[in-house]
Amino acid sequence: MGCGTSVATETQGKIVEQDDTAKTPCPALTMKAAVLIQRWYRRYMARLEMRRRYTWNIFQSIEYAGEQDQLQLSSFFSFMLDNFTQLNENGPDLISQLLDPVVDPWLGRETGYNLIPVPESYSGPRLLFPLSVSDTNSLLGAFKEQQTLHARYVLQLLHETKKLLKQMPNITHLSTSYTSEITICGDLHGRLDDLLLIFYKNGLPSAETPYVFNGDFVDRGKKSVEVVILLLAYLLLYPDYMHLNRGNHEDHIMNLRYGFTREVMQKYKTHGREILQLFQDVFSLLPVATVIDGKILIVHGGISDQTDLDFLSSIERHKVKSALRFPRRSLEKLDIDQSQRQMKRGRSTASSRPSSSCSHSKNQRTPNQRKRRCGQRRQDTTVSTSSSSSSSSSSSSLCSPRTPSALSPRPCPSSPCMPCNVNVLQVPFLDSLSSVAPPLPLQHDLEWKQIVDILWSDPKAQEGCSPNIFRGGGCYFGPDVTQRLLTQHGLQLLIRSHECKQEGYELCHGGKVITIFSASNYYEEGSNRGAYIKVGRELVPRFYQYQVSRTTRKLTLTQRVRVAEGSALKALKEKLFSHRSELLSGLQQYDHKNTGNVSVSDWAQVLESVLRLDLPWRTLRPHLARLAPDGSVEYISCFEDMESGIPLPQVTPNMAETLFRYRTDIEIIFNIIDKDHSGLISIEEFRHTWRLFSAHLGVDIDDRAIDDLARSIDFNKDGSIDFTEFLEAFRVVHKLENKDQQLNEKMDGDKYS
Repeated sequence: MGCGTSVATETQGKIVEQDDTAKTPCPALTMKAAVLIQRWYRRYMARLEMRRRYTWNIFQSIEYAGEQDQLQLSSFFSFMLDNFTQLNENGPDLISQLLDPVVDPWLGRETGYNLIPVPESYSGPRLLFPLSVSDTNSLLGAFKEQQTLHARYVLQLLHETKKLLKQMPNITHLSTSYTSEITICGDLHGRLDDLLLIFYKNGLPSAETPYVFNGDFVDRGKKSVEVVILLLAYLLLYPDYMHLNRGNHEDHIMNLRYGFTREVMQKYKTHGREILQLFQDVFSLLPVATVIDGKILIVHGGISDQTDLDFLSSIERHKVKSALRFPRRSLEKLDIDQSQRQMKRGRSTASSRPSSSCSHSKNQRTPNQRKRRCGQRRQDTTVSTSSSSSSSSSSSSLCSPRTPSALSPRPCPSSPCMPCNVNVLQVPFLDSLSSVAPPLPLQHDLEWKQIVDILWSDPKAQEGCSPNIFRGGGCYFGPDVTQRLLTQHGLQLLIRSHECKQEGYELCHGGKVITIFSASNYYEEGSNRGAYIKVGRELVPRFYQYQVSRTTRKLTLTQRVRVAEGSALKALKEKLFSHRSELLSGLQQYDHKNTGNVSVSDWAQVLESVLRLDLPWRTLRPHLARLAPDGSVEYISCFEDMESGIPLPQVTPNMAETLFRYRTDIEIIFNIIDKDHSGLISIEEFRHTWRLFSAHLGVDIDDRAIDDLARSIDFNKDGSIDFTEFLEAFRVVHKLENKDQQLNEKMDGDKYS
């Protein structure tokens, strides 16, 4: 027993001795462990940042490519408008009224809102005009409860807004001498939660809390109607303290593609057309710029080397119904069809073109406009004549026609992609350019070009002004262009929106250009923050960030990046699938032995040359294609994870790919034709529309293939086509949704190695 006790005591002593050793580790080992942990963490965060950045690049590249598609679609709308009446003597009413309104908004549009009854069962807000604080509060409460404002009040609200906007100048001048701070908000894009959060954090619009909302109130989001109604209601309530600039999405053609038109027609089936027509008038009457204390310029997109604020203040802005349509007088005598066919045969891959500036004459019209400040009225600004001003950047991109350089003393700058030709007008014709003789520059053309640059341009780090070929409209302006405009007009700062930023804002050009974006979670839940700016008497901007989220807070940083990355890669794969034949053709040129493999560099080069998305393809390769044992890329694997929704054996590969690529555009066109929203169109309408579309695209599809397709999708043989089912057949289905998730988990696991 004594031995047992002795052993136990000895063992206990060893344990105590070991514990004492553990409590006093070697300092060298501790430092080494800390260095290893730090090194691992830095590598992990670097990988995560890399994934976050290429995810962001994918989202932004696809968004801008979609805007290029929109410019192309607007060309087809005009083409369709001119040709559809051959089939239907009335034409598609909605598109006719939207693209070619017969009523000038300045003269007024008759509205019958007084004749629209409001049933007793309606439980939403009942507005009384002129509006009071109780009316705007009731609107806020109703929209929080998912209620819809009755069409009668929407029409009256728009009618009253239109009357107010007619009195406003093109450039609103504000002063901080009568208020402590002015709040500036960027794009909202139908995000009602973001708007409500801004009001909650910063306060409702009032004399003490004036606001400037810098365009893009609608489209993309699901609550565009509610957002724009709230903003217009506060504009009517506080016209001296609520200020709205026009954005590039305050445009009826943009609204056709990006959701606002569809949202209005779904929420107001009976009076949707009247509401859309009034929205079109209101959007065209919105001011295009705001100046604070004569020192801070606020525009939606940006500027060009030809932007002239004096000229901009004198134009008749309501005549520029859409920045996506050329002034009719500029093109009415041009044979676009013939020129397009000639251009198709010799089309180059260059997407930029030269231009030149034009002088303008003084605008004779001086409407009685009410200039306004925060708390005081401003005297009318005398319209000045500037021989050097022009309404288009000399480097504007695809959406604006070019005028001959002979009309201006300034030389035509050369484009890096296309030689300067002063005798040719380059007109966008869907996926190509048409060469036509340039028209004489008219005042309306010059006004239109000025607004295009204001609404569509983006800043760049390089000097000069170049075509914004990534978006397809406006220009890229460098720090020298910014400095020149600021100096010319005695300004200190340019605030713009138009681009989503991960932190909600970004400074460039030495801090003289600020981008502000107020729609958080724009691309995906957790993808970006929203922000707004407050400017006081000292004119020093202060930034406030936020993020509307119901689920993101529960996710770790890695999980948030993984969710956004998966969504971005899914969209990118659909892009690959819709360009399958072009990609295969390009890749097979490098596959001389028909092995199905090409080198990684050749694979990346072909993807960029076809898609032109400017993405890090080598980094993205593990998510898009497999490697062969010899390290080459099995390029067929790019497409094996996707398939069409419903196989249609009657569809030729050429036609199928065209339908995949232009599925969104075709859906818009079919919805316009479907006047009663039944989801059905006649076979004859389908045939005629598709023939127009394929002819306009220059796609070689014979009439027999179109007829066979029409008969095959008339499932019950009643002469009507359910185009919802038709479009479902041309939806990309991802067969292996979990493949990326497994890969991400593997990559996350590599951080431990």
